[in-house]
Amino acid sequence: QQSELNSFLWTIKRDPPSYFFGTIHVPYTRVWDFIPENSKKAFQQSHIVYFELDLTDPYTMSALTSCQLLPQGENLQDVLPRDIYCRLKRHLEYIKLMMPSWMTPDQRGKGLYADYLFNAIAGNWERKRPVWVMLMVNSLTEVDIKSRGVPVLDLYLAQEAERLRKQTGAVEKVEEQCHPLNGLNFSQV
Repeated sequence: QQSELNSFLWTIKRDPPSYFFGTIHVPYTRVWDFIPENSKKAFQQSHIVYFELDLTDPYTMSALTSCQLLPQGENLQDVLPRDIYCRLKRHLEYIKLMMPSWMTPDQRGKGLYADYLFNAIAGNWERKRPVWVMLMVNSLTEVDIKSRGVPVLDLYLAQEAERLRKQTGAVEKVEEQCHPLNGLNFSQV
């Protein structure tokens, strides 16, 4: 029963109460039906909502994109072993070939085209740091492609907060997320 599910909601006892809710970066439609009512109610009753990052802010999105890039003048083929780079390139060519068959009629009806989607996800991949390429490749699956266009849970809640005219903010800066990932060495990646 939904009332018995772990809600990932913590209450900070104060007046008025504050809540801490753990989200996951997946399309909200995959998890929304499993979020217990107490979590949804806490969100509805809240006047101020803070997120990990402000995914509705163009600067945040631009900074996330920039932090993924290798230093100026470097390309992925300069930093990856040749065999891995060639395998990656072949795999991305395969993904690009398969994407039209992975897209849903609903996505096509909304004007989403496979080439556009591939470029939105994998564009400029040769300039990205290996850790970000790894994360990108992990998201290039048929299941993930079919759900593109559906906001991840964090973004959905941020959009809902804006729609409901709640005050919003972020607890982290892009750099706080990027620097630890960019600091991983090649063997860790």
